[in-house]
Amino acid sequence: MSRTSEHASGRTPAGTPVRKHLHLNAFLMSVGHHEAAWRLPESPARGGTDIAHYQNLARIAERGKLDSVFLADSPVLFGDPGRRPSSKLEPTVLLTALAAVTERIGLIATASTSYNEPFNLARRFASLDHVSGGRAGWNIVTTAGAEAARNFGLDDTPLHHDRYERAAEFVEVATKLWDSWSDDAVIADKDRGVHALADRVRRVDHRGAYFRVDGPLNVQRSPQGYPLLVQAGSSEDGKEFAARYAEAVFTAQQTLEDGIAFYQDVKRRAVTFGRDPDGIKILPGIVPVIGDTEAEARELDAELDRLISPEYAKRQLAQRLRIAPEDLDLDSELPEEVPTEDEIEGAKSRYTLILELARRERLTVRRLIGRLGGGRGHRTFAGTAEQVADTIEHWFESGAADGFNIMPAVLPSGLELFVDRVVPILRERGLFRSEYEGTTLREHYGLPRPANQYFDAPTAEAEVGAGESADAGRSAAALVDAR
Repeated sequence: MSRTSEHASGRTPAGTPVRKHLHLNAFLMSVGHHEAAWRLPESPARGGTDIAHYQNLARIAERGKLDSVFLADSPVLFGDPGRRPSSKLEPTVLLTALAAVTERIGLIATASTSYNEPFNLARRFASLDHVSGGRAGWNIVTTAGAEAARNFGLDDTPLHHDRYERAAEFVEVATKLWDSWSDDAVIADKDRGVHALADRVRRVDHRGAYFRVDGPLNVQRSPQGYPLLVQAGSSEDGKEFAARYAEAVFTAQQTLEDGIAFYQDVKRRAVTFGRDPDGIKILPGIVPVIGDTEAEARELDAELDRLISPEYAKRQLAQRLRIAPEDLDLDSELPEEVPTEDEIEGAKSRYTLILELARRERLTVRRLIGRLGGGRGHRTFAGTAEQVADTIEHWFESGAADGFNIMPAVLPSGLELFVDRVVPILRERGLFRSEYEGTTLREHYGLPRPANQYFDAPTAEAEVGAGESADAGRSAAALVDAR
């Protein structure tokens, strides 16, 4: 059954519902998401710090009319740099360079609320939005891990709930700073010698549990008002945070049933915050390994897995599961005794996903390593372009996703195959755009430009409209539950 939404897509003059389109985002990870991607002949082994490599990827994604490119980040060196490329350029700097060689595609960067300050981060994203003409997005994360904490003078990771409380206040401060200039503040009147209207720029004077910020921001309000707000976390605190603030959610779901449950849960929670559930887009990750035949795709997937160093991968898995490497036998299943999610302070939802995958499919440690090597818990799918399109359509039509975070196992070849083979099939099925219809990232996602909390005081008429919108959101949530 095709999903329709009057709010998102409007209606034809005859009143026929217009079919919703998928949202597709290219998740760029150095030379590919697979642990061993860099070892293939076609992979640029030094691509992680090669700006030309990333610019080429951005152009490929824009050629496919994808909504955005996305860069993950963490303030710590992950893994063993002796075994795989580990260098990461700072994402807002890198995306500024990508903005210069693209015109329409969105540019989403990860930035931590745990190890940044609101003023500097709000300034960086406002700058990126100006430089790109309104294409910036912020993936909001609360960084876990003692290794990162020790890079910032802490002995260990702050408690999970504390990190999310800080994140909530961080976002509140950032939006205040982005709103500290009205859209009409700058008049640039040379004759009168007035560049900006002083009464249209104001302090924010924030005083909270974690931050004290006077403001205003030293960058005027950007083309989108503020960047698209993205979140990537599926714990209880993460889902609550997403429902309150996020406009797109990057998530990892292994089964259709889990995808539907997550989708419905986050949309319901959004309604409790007075939001239209269609204003938050759910985008699971998928690692497509594409071949001319299914057998060819499976052989490429197997080849990549053979290039993984099993002992190294075992140590990495043990670290994630908080157990000793010697407790893992490559040719046995996971031990029965492992920590519970409540005992894990970082990446709780990913921990649970890995355990459930291993238990559900009775995977040996060796097979589990192979399954995680391509997407670190995201769903890997090996098949033809038609089969990849089928699984994307099935999840979309089943109410498990508004679109997908495309995570090519190998770059650039995996992204080229997806854009040149899968995207045309999705277009033929009426599921994806042929051309960009707007210029900003918010327009790609069908989302409105946010009102300014200081200078766009709602009128009585607008308040009535907001009430009607909330009612529509509750109705939409009921439809979500009914699927």
